[in-house]
This record gives sequence, structure tokens and C-alpha cells, in this order.
Amino acid sequence: MNSSLDAEPPAPAGATASPGAAEPVAGSGTPRWLLIVLALLATLALLSSVLLWQKLSSIQEQLARQSADAGSQSTEARAVAKQAQEMAREAAARVAVFDARLSEVALQRTQLEELMQSLSRSRDENMVVDIESAIRLAQQQAQLTGSVEPLLAALKSADQRVARAAQPRLTPLQRAIARDIDRVKSAAVSDTPGLLVKLDELVHLADELVLANAVAQANAAAAQRAQGAESPVWWQRALQVLRDETRILLRVSRVEQPEAALLSPEQSFFLRENFKLKLLNARLGLLARQLESSRADLAAAALSLNKYFDASSRKTQTAAALLQQVQSQMKTLQLPRVDDTLTALTTAAAGR
Repeated sequence: MNSSLDAEPPAPAGATASPGAAEPVAGSGTPRWLLIVLALLATLALLSSVLLWQKLSSIQEQLARQSADAGSQSTEARAVAKQAQEMAREAAARVAVFDARLSEVALQRTQLEELMQSLSRSRDENMVVDIESAIRLAQQQAQLTGSVEPLLAALKSADQRVARAAQPRLTPLQRAIARDIDRVKSAAVSDTPGLLVKLDELVHLADELVLANAVAQANAAAAQRAQGAESPVWWQRALQVLRDETRILLRVSRVEQPEAALLSPEQSFFLRENFKLKLLNARLGLLARQLESSRADLAAAALSLNKYFDASSRKTQTAAALLQQVQSQMKTLQLPRVDDTLTALTTAAAGR
């Protein structure tokens, strides 16, 4: 290559050699130096080309390794991505199942709450109906017996049941029951069962009452003393019998009501029966809530007791005391009403 550069170019054909034209070629040194420089430059260029080629080869190898690594990483990434996709699909499926189960649970919870509310409403409605029936039955029983105890017991039981229920919508009912309980407790009503018991005692005592014209029997104290003493001889017993018979034949007493002394034994029987009939009429009037009729019968019975029966007898005094107690304890028979409770029960049963 250098030999080709150093050779002179051939002369063109047909050119004539002249002595003046050959001097610059033979005597000039600059073109050779230039050719050397060019040759060095070419050598350097070749060396740099070789170095560059080597560097490119190493870069290619590095790129190949990186490409291989990238390929493997890409494969791994695709595998990981595929696995992630599968996990995502599984997670989505699980989420869908969980959503379905959550929807079922929410539906079941809603149905359970509705069922509980329905049961609660049904229980409250049944309780309200039971309380109303119990109070109405107690009111009828109180009217029949004339005592406020059945009505008061029913109101207290209803108050306890409402308090145990602890329902806010039953609070007005509880307040109404409390007002009616206070009203019933403060009401002044006759104790009809107690009065009936005393009238029955008077009826049973009527057969044992001593009439004002009854013949005095032998002195019981003397008889007891005679029995307690030592057995007398026969003539003492005869004198005792004679003395007792003489006392029976003659009796001196003061009669305030002359017509009481004129009663025969047969009339005494009818007098006792008439006295008992007046007491029974007073009892029937008390049961029928006819207070004035019952008071009139009791007044007539008291008049007969004071007029025809012995006031000094202990049984007559007991009967008079019982009769006076019945007359004094006979108050109003009008039972208090529980309209507030019944109205509150109607409102609670209507669901308002």
C-alpha cells in the first residue's frame, strides 16, 4: 500500500517530456511527508477501528447478556404476572363469594330483625290484650263482690308486667295504671265481704238471742254451787227443789215495752224469723247495690232487737254491737272506674 502511494503516477500518453516539468517532482519533499502523515493517520484509524470493534464486540456481548437476563427476567415477570393474575382471579372469586355470603347474611339479619320486631310486637300485643282482659274481669268481680281488692290486685299485676317489658311505647300505659292505682286506693268504698260476714253472724246469732218475755230459768250459779258442794241429805234436797220451783213461779221485772211481754211462744218463733228475714233482705240489698234499702232493713232489724229482745243478755249486746258496726261501716258502694288504663290499653293495642 505504501509502495503504491510512493510510486509516481505514469505520464499521460502523448505528453512530451520537458526539462522544466521534471524539476518539481525530483526536488520536492513535502508530498512524502504528507503521505507519511496520511499513512500514520490511516494506521491510527485502523487501530481505533480495531479498538472500536473490540469495544463494540464487548458491548454486543454485554447487550446479549443483558438481553438474555432481560429475557429471563421477562419470562419470570410473565410467570409472576400470570401467577398474580391467577391470584387476582381467585381473590376476585373469593370476594364474589364473600359478597354473596355477606348479602345472604345481611338478608338473614334483616329477616331476623323483622322477625324479632314482629315477635316483640306480637308479645306486646298479647300482653296488652291479657292485661285488658284481666282488668275487665277484675272490674266485674269487684262489682259483684263490692270490694276493690280484685281490681287493685289486677292493676298491680299489670304494672309489674309492663315494667318487666321495658317498652318505651308502653310508658303512657304505665303512667295510666299508676294513676288508677292511686285513685282506687284513695276511694272510700264499703268492705262488702266484711259486711256480709257480719250479717251472716247476726243471722246465725238470731236463734240464740233471749227474748224480753222469756221465763227465767233456774239460777245457773246456784246450781253450780249446789253441784260443787257436798251431797246434801234428802230433806235438804227437797227444800232446794221447793225453793227453785217457787222462784220460777214468781218473777218480778220491769218491762219497758209492754208489747214484748204479750208475745206468745208461737209469736216468738215468728219474731225470730222476721228478724232474720230483715237481716237477709239487708244482705241482698247490699249485694244488689241498693244501699238505701239495705239501711232501712238494718234500721228495722235494730228496732226489733231493741224492742223484743233482752238488752241485758250478753248475746243481745253482741248482736247489737255487730248491727251497729254494719250500719256505721256501710258507706258508698260506687266503685272507682279505671278509664285511664282502659284508654291507654286501647291506644297501645292500636299501635300508636
